[in-house]
Amino acid sequence: MLDVPHEVVEHVSWLIYARRCELNSRWRRLGCFRQALLVLVHLRKNETLAQVAAWFGVSTATAGRYVSETVDLLAERAPTLREPPEGFVILDGTLIATDRIAADEPYYSMKHRRHGMNVQVVAAPDGTPLWFSRALPGRTHDLTAVRAHGVIQACLSRQLLVLADRAYQGAGATVRTPYYRHHELPEHYQQYNRDHARLRAPGKRAFTRLKQWRILRKARCSTNRIGRTVAAIHAIEIAWRSG
Repeated sequence: MLDVPHEVVEHVSWLIYARRCELNSRWRRLGCFRQALLVLVHLRKNETLAQVAAWFGVSTATAGRYVSETVDLLAERAPTLREPPEGFVILDGTLIATDRIAADEPYYSMKHRRHGMNVQVVAAPDGTPLWFSRALPGRTHDLTAVRAHGVIQACLSRQLLVLADRAYQGAGATVRTPYYRHHELPEHYQQYNRDHARLRAPGKRAFTRLKQWRILRKARCSTNRIGRTVAAIHAIEIAWRSG
């Protein structure tokens, strides 16, 4: 069973249909709806390409081609930071675990003690994700990642207040982080940290919702595809919420 609304499957199938018309694509083994269903099963349940290929009666190579095509199509529709909300945003990062080997040092995160890819999110005050970054190797520090993505400069140019955790200490600009050793500081510093944590807490929902798609709990795909997969799932989530 696939716990995705029928309307979302239809939305993805119409996007596939429009792309096939645009390319004047020849006949394919699966129709648009079944291709959309195959891709959503793969993303939602993290079934291997061999498994979904067997279930839908196509070859593993064809299933992989369908997944790559649809993920790229959806990733093109992922939002950017061009229109941030009023007030403030929440900045956070997570690790998308991968099945790398011990020799893949750039992908090993000392913070999480596992291999993976670093992904950043900018979320609205209610936890709704506004933008996900491309994926960087897991050993990349969160502060280094947001600087590489230009998030700090983008928020500064819009004079947008950013709430972030201690991993972003030293970001400057409009980024606000908690105080260190606040228990040793006066009460108003401690109150500031409590208020900061309360306002920042909904940002965790962005990654909680994202990782309900099991492919992002431990990705088997190439590390080069993880950023596109995150963007594609974000586009699906937007269609789901607006559905």
